[in-house]
Formats: sequence, structure tokens, C-alpha cells
Amino acid sequence: MKLVVLSANPKLYSTKRLVEAGKKKGHEMLVIDHTKCNLVIEKKKPGIIYKGEEIIGVHGVIPRIGASVTFFGTAVVRQFEMMKVFTATESQALVRSRDKLRSLQILSRAGLGLPKTVFSNYSRDVGSIIDKVGGAPLVIKLLEGTQGIGVVLADNANSAESILEAFNGLQARVIVQEFIKEAKGADLRVFIVDGVVVGAMKRQGKEGEFRSNLHRGGSADIIELTDEEENAALKAAKVMGLGIAGVDMLQSERGPLILEVNSSPGLEGIEAATGKDIANQIIRYIERNAE
Repeated sequence: MKLVVLSANPKLYSTKRLVEAGKKKGHEMLVIDHTKCNLVIEKKKPGIIYKGEEIIGVHGVIPRIGASVTFFGTAVVRQFEMMKVFTATESQALVRSRDKLRSLQILSRAGLGLPKTVFSNYSRDVGSIIDKVGGAPLVIKLLEGTQGIGVVLADNANSAESILEAFNGLQARVIVQEFIKEAKGADLRVFIVDGVVVGAMKRQGKEGEFRSNLHRGGSADIIELTDEEENAALKAAKVMGLGIAGVDMLQSERGPLILEVNSSPGLEGIEAATGKDIANQIIRYIERNAE
């Protein structure tokens, strides 16, 4: 089969691993920079032009769309869908997952555990917001933040008020969440492919750091999930409509709490922690679904 990896950087670990896994199974693998595609909108004949040539004969697409180019990246994925090509991540699911507020609303409606969360539209009543999540310490997140960037821990009510007022003044949209003390700066990343958990790791923030992101110096180890954690992760991916997902959750006294569902989860950390060939699982997913 002819498979396309949509990636702006062919040197990224995840991109290289997907290409490697596909070639190992005898597929023709192409890496296409979605930011440099031209979309042909024509009745009954949608097309994609890349580097002056029309992209034809593609059987499956694996989107690796960065958060900063979600709008156009999603348009490229949608164009492949219009061309009747199977995409490992559907365009609407990609859009849904990148909207943090919408994601939380979907997860809440599905009855999944979440940290107490408040979103306000530049409200001046910051005191009531702080109270609603249980007071300080609390976590403040930019709606557009990724990889731990734009996530702030406010240790006390005064600092929380100051941070919220500053973000409001900058007209930066944020969500405010309760701080789960018993998580001790750790979270779980559960990697799901086609409705099956293919790997899970516990990420621990470095000393003095409440964010557990590996990009911020955290460490990761393989973990065996409880039935409750596995079921929560699978349900989160399903309600978000994602065939490939990285579900981030906290271990709390009231059970697993979903933080986020990622539509383009990185492979490096999970493969290193679990020793599993996750890239091969993704290729097999494509094989099962692509014509």
C-alpha cells in the first residue's frame, strides 16, 4: 500500500518510526509537509498538489499535525477524506481534541472523572472562580498551551488572583483546575490504537516541578493500569472519536481523572518506557482499515 505521514518535520522520532515500521511491512511510505500542500476544490474531483505534483494512489494517511497549524492541517486531512482515503485520525476528531474546553465538555457529558474545572470569559470575579475549584493551590492553563507550556501552579489565593488578572488583561483564555495533591507531580499516559490499550506509562515530574511532561525534564516508567484506569482511557478515546489517542490522567483518591486526550501523541516516550513497537501497531491499524 501507499501510505502518507503528514508531518512538517521528517526528522522527528515519531515520523521516522512510522516510516520505518511501514517500510518494514513492505509499504511505500511518503512524508508530506501538510503546511506546503495546495488543495484543489473541484466538483467530484478534490485533489492535493504537493511540490508541483498531484498526490494520487494513496491508501492511508497518518496525520501528525502540530497544534500551531491545526486549522490548515485539518483541512488537508479533510481533503484526503474527500478523496476517499482512510485517515488514522479523522479531521473532526482532530478539531475536537485541539479545543480543550470542548474536549472537557465532551468528557464531562460522558460521565468521566475530571479535576474540578472552571472556564470564564475574562471574568473579573476571580475570587469565586478560585473558590469553585476548592481554593489554592490550583492550576491555571492556557487553552492553546501544549507540552506543559502555558501551565501555571498558583500556590496561594493571592498569586492565583494576580495570575488570573494578568491573563485577563492580556485577553488570554484560560481554564482553572483544582490541584490534585495526591498525584505528587505524576500522571499516566495511556496510548490507544483502534480501541485497544497498546502501552501505558507513568510520567513523573522532576524534583520541584508539578508538570510531568517529558519535554520538561520528566521521567517515565511502564505501568500496569487498573481496570478502572483502562476503562476510563478507552471511553475517553471513544467519545472523542479518536482511533489513535494518548490519554493523560491523574491518579486521585476518587479514581482516575482525565486531563487531556491527545490526537497526535508522541511515540518516543511510550516506546522507550514500555519497550513496545507502537509504530507497528499504528501501521497494522491502517492495514485493517485502508482499501
